[in-house]
Amino acid sequence: MESSLMSHVMLVSFPYQGHINPLLRLAKLIASKGLLVTFVTAEEPCGKKMRQANKIQDGELKSVGLGFLRFEFFQDRLASDIDKDINPFGPHMEAVGKREIKKLLKRYEEEEKQPVTCLINNPFVPWVCDVAEELHIPSAILWVQSSACFVSYYYYHHKLVHFPTETKPDINVKIPCMPLLKHDEIPSFLHPSSRFASYGEAVLDQFKRLESHKPFSILIDTFQELERDLIDHMSQLCPEIICTPVGPLFKMAATISSDIKGDISEHVGESIEWLDSRESASVVYISFGTVVHLKQEQIDEIAQGLLKSGLSFLWVVRPPMEGSNQEPYGLPRELEEKGKIVEWCPQERVLAHRAVACFLSHCGWNSTMEALSSGVPMVCFPQWGDQVTNAVYLADVTKTGVRLGRGEATIVLSEVVAEKLVEATVGEKALELRENARRWKEEAETAVAYGGTSDWNFGEFVDKLVAVKVNGEP
Repeated sequence: MESSLMSHVMLVSFPYQGHINPLLRLAKLIASKGLLVTFVTAEEPCGKKMRQANKIQDGELKSVGLGFLRFEFFQDRLASDIDKDINPFGPHMEAVGKREIKKLLKRYEEEEKQPVTCLINNPFVPWVCDVAEELHIPSAILWVQSSACFVSYYYYHHKLVHFPTETKPDINVKIPCMPLLKHDEIPSFLHPSSRFASYGEAVLDQFKRLESHKPFSILIDTFQELERDLIDHMSQLCPEIICTPVGPLFKMAATISSDIKGDISEHVGESIEWLDSRESASVVYISFGTVVHLKQEQIDEIAQGLLKSGLSFLWVVRPPMEGSNQEPYGLPRELEEKGKIVEWCPQERVLAHRAVACFLSHCGWNSTMEALSSGVPMVCFPQWGDQVTNAVYLADVTKTGVRLGRGEATIVLSEVVAEKLVEATVGEKALELRENARRWKEEAETAVAYGGTSDWNFGEFVDKLVAVKVNGEP
């Protein structure tokens, strides 16, 4: 089918790796069903590297399954200033983003005769909903955290339960269908002491917009079996908000033959080749995502903990973010004798490798879903945001993780690091964690298989996309 005759969907992402990856997976899935998809994000900090990694030419249509995918990157100098004093979610980003998205929408409709029939955003660019409402374009949202975090933000926004305040910073939070959350276990952007208040404001802006502009679907990168009670609770509490689990997206997207990638680094082979030489369930995989930056003091404690544990490891140690004032980490030379240190690795392939015994992680939602769905236990070292809430669920609900820390406020000593790594890797507790993780892996695979809950939900969503009319409703 010619691209001009296809339903045209535009996805807009916050320009950071952890947001781009799930939305790009969704984009490829939608395109594979025979739709035209335009993926939009800012040029900095990730857009330029994505362009290079995928050899993207402006306006080029890349074939994905039965449809096509293309990329558009708009300029916004301030988007790369996340570690400086400029608010990356502030008026500048919103003004530039709205202006550029409107330009694209106009161009596709008037010049290329490919009008966009649906806009999809993730929650850190909530202003996309304003554009959709202004231009009468149906919209949807991809929520890139857990249902538990979605419910937490909903309850906070609507003041349905008490949360910590400046005068009562240590109170616990009790939300139906959730375990009791201590003050340092709620999504930390909601805590008055958070140094990332702008993150919380951006997400809450999305919830404010839900009151005036209802998207026809809120997709969640989770699966029904994992968060059934919370998903059912939201459908009863707020039936006008349709929360639809369509994950794990990385497993859904794995069925598509495409060389388009969101990860923007190379050196794929060295990590896998090294793991191939290790014994089964013998390696600790360590990665703290693309944004978390630990103090050198904490890196020293982790390094010494690894040496004390005697365990083999694969550690992703990223160089400082471009344009930041961060210094490269210093690591003891003795580490090289016990494991492998790399700047990047293909995390999905690493977690699926027989040699990996556990995953020392910051517990971001992408990493959490990938570990759960790959049957890998986790050593939970959350720092902020949804990570601290995810750690609660891994340790106390899915029972696939052990706690190493409770947030960025304190330094975890090497003795504790060694103890928890051994606990998750060797002995009776490790066997229990691995068995629990195996069961969740099976549940995830069932959800994405033909006729599974996520497969069915995604099929229904695509049917809605095809049915929408320009300047109409789904």
